[in-house]
Amino acid sequence: MRIVVALGGNALLRRGEPMTADNQRANIRIATEQIAKVHPGNQLVIAHGNGPQVGLLSLQAAAYTQVSPYPLDVLGAETEGMIGYIIEQELGNLLDFEVPFATLLTQVEVDPKDPAFKNPSKPIGPVYDKDEAERLAKEKGWAIAPDGDKFRRVVASPRPKRIFEIRPIKWLLEKSSIVICAGGGGIPTMYGEDGKLKGIEAVIDKDLCSALLAEQLEADLLVIATDVNAAFIDFGKPTQKAIAQAHPDDMEKLGFAAGSMGPKVQAACEFARHTGKVAVIGSLSDIEAIVQGKAGTRISTAQPGISYL
Repeated sequence: MRIVVALGGNALLRRGEPMTADNQRANIRIATEQIAKVHPGNQLVIAHGNGPQVGLLSLQAAAYTQVSPYPLDVLGAETEGMIGYIIEQELGNLLDFEVPFATLLTQVEVDPKDPAFKNPSKPIGPVYDKDEAERLAKEKGWAIAPDGDKFRRVVASPRPKRIFEIRPIKWLLEKSSIVICAGGGGIPTMYGEDGKLKGIEAVIDKDLCSALLAEQLEADLLVIATDVNAAFIDFGKPTQKAIAQAHPDDMEKLGFAAGSMGPKVQAACEFARHTGKVAVIGSLSDIEAIVQGKAGTRISTAQPGISYL
């Protein structure tokens, strides 16, 4: 079975933890212990988030004023390499020495006419007081938005259109390699008016990119691993219920929040609808059980309606 596992930000850094290299490695170790269990007999592709890491690099850049900050596409490439290295090493310590690994810097094309560019909404980097945020916005041409009682820079989050490295990913899978790719939704790129490919200041949603990746790889299963064991209705309320199985049409009617479960549900629904295969949203610590069909919220077109745990 060909499986795409999309690791959420909790795979790298749990909420409230300091962003140290040791903490990130410890969390990745938890993820790789689960992934190692589903490796026998399967082809594996691992995607991951990178929001905290890009944020850290942005903070470091802000502290070093001798040069202009590097653009987001470059920061994305840097974090893909760093995170891929740790995943490779931790997973390699659990599997047979002969198992090959490859981390691919993954360029993802977006449409310059995507409406997201007219409505930047993805917060990145540090928080600022209002006066400083307005000064930076004027000086650097940033869009800013409130974040609690502070302000942050916001950028566009366009839809992924094409994954340029899809062919080498397939070649590596055919040679039994475990592939780590499309980190953070991939490196956002677009074609300019001169026909040349270039990076762009944007952030692609990692779950939507993972769904596109799984679809183009003809994966049998998409696993979206996060910090809860299922998708819930009325989450956090006494009336909350975990969803066991759902048809994408019914799942989308529930209206999940854009800032939390919404993109995961959208990605799972799109993969299930486009491919007829199964997507599962569940806990990082349940990956083995998810692959066995025993955990998580399973989304497929196999039957209508919604059932609850």
